[in-house]
Amino acid sequence: MKRLHQILLIGSFLPLCWLAMQAVHESGHVISAIASGGTAEKVVLHPLTISRTDVSPNPSPLFVAWAGPFVGIFLPAVTFLIANVGKLKWTYLVQFFAGYCLIANGAYLGIGSLGKIGDAGEILRYGGPIWSLWLFGAVCFPLGLYLWNGLGPHFGLSAAEGKVDHWAAYASCGMLLLTVIAELALSSN
Repeated sequence: MKRLHQILLIGSFLPLCWLAMQAVHESGHVISAIASGGTAEKVVLHPLTISRTDVSPNPSPLFVAWAGPFVGIFLPAVTFLIANVGKLKWTYLVQFFAGYCLIANGAYLGIGSLGKIGDAGEILRYGGPIWSLWLFGAVCFPLGLYLWNGLGPHFGLSAAEGKVDHWAAYASCGMLLLTVIAELALSSN
């Protein structure tokens, strides 16, 4: 039974991290669009697509493009710090998510700069230097790996031999289900 809980935890938490990372990232674009006097016309969050935010008018495109990755790493990091200080039971899940967001956003800008895709392409088009994207990736990616270091036993790896907190597995599965339902419901509007 312990391997079933391990599979449930890992199998639900990884896609949950992907969907939540996209939502946090897009919130940065939305917040910055509004703060700069723009309008977020459409936010695409769907479990079967890559997220995006369409802003028009966009008086500060460079600010809006950078805000997604910055908010995308800042909010999860602050949430982890709060959970860590509060010594919450499932802090390791928040820590993993913060690391996931650092890795995903860092790789997105660092590697994305080479193909000028997505936000990296926007940043370059509006005058952002390529070295700033590489620096962002070079800082974020290893920090994410650092946060992941030592978390294996919480996910049943190594000496844990498949043993995980079964309630964490159920909660992760439930949160993934709720997130998918919410994204499907909101994307149909």
